[in-house]
Amino acid sequence: MLQVKDIHKRFHGIEVLKGIDLQIQKGEVIAILGPSGSGKTTFLRCLNLLETPDQGTLEFSDRTLQIDFSHKISKQQTLQLRRRTAMVFQQHNLFPHRTVVENVMEGLIVVQKKDPTLARQGAQTLLEKVGLGDKLEHYPSQLSGGQQQRVGIARALAVQPEVILLDEPTSALDPELVNEVLQTLKLLAKEGWTMVIVTHEIRFAQEVADRVMFIDQGKVVEQGEAKAFFSRPQHERTKQFLQQVDPIDYADYCI
Repeated sequence: MLQVKDIHKRFHGIEVLKGIDLQIQKGEVIAILGPSGSGKTTFLRCLNLLETPDQGTLEFSDRTLQIDFSHKISKQQTLQLRRRTAMVFQQHNLFPHRTVVENVMEGLIVVQKKDPTLARQGAQTLLEKVGLGDKLEHYPSQLSGGQQQRVGIARALAVQPEVILLDEPTSALDPELVNEVLQTLKLLAKEGWTMVIVTHEIRFAQEVADRVMFIDQGKVVEQGEAKAFFSRPQHERTKQFLQQVDPIDYADYCI
């Protein structure tokens, strides 16, 4: 469905991404793992053009959008890509002065130009999907971190993206709130939504992902089907990372 090749990104002369390839299939959930500073979040942001790669290509399989990053990116290309992808941020980024339902309606009205009445109906349906149908008129400050993150997920779903990009969706949450977000993402995976998730939580990736990519120092060290990746990692650096990040989870998975 979406293929990116040879993605490079530099900041102040320092190469952060050193030629990353990824092919995303429809309905697939891909988890991206890696140590802090490895480039995984930068890569995810490149998929939505929140960061513009210095080199590489991006192409949808229907060939309706093809971008060569060695050339100047047009506003139209950026808009086209952002209509087909949606970002869920670590810190929620909700509008504090708007209610929950108004936060979700925003994309329907601004991006899809829907009538406000229809937009509200659509937003309510999505909020019910993520278990927040009783919080429509609450403000973000009245919600827990897990609830705010679920509003962020509903807002991303509102524009019907082909790919949902999630940047550390559980890392800002207290441990007891992680599961409610995990359950929401598992529901979306079961419904066939395509997701690329940057995370450092092994158990989270184990439960949600179809495929896993491990990035270190701006390069893909290893990627593959999730079960094989966790139970039989091929690269020594991958084994070292998994054991250091969460040795108990990793050991349990390999039994």
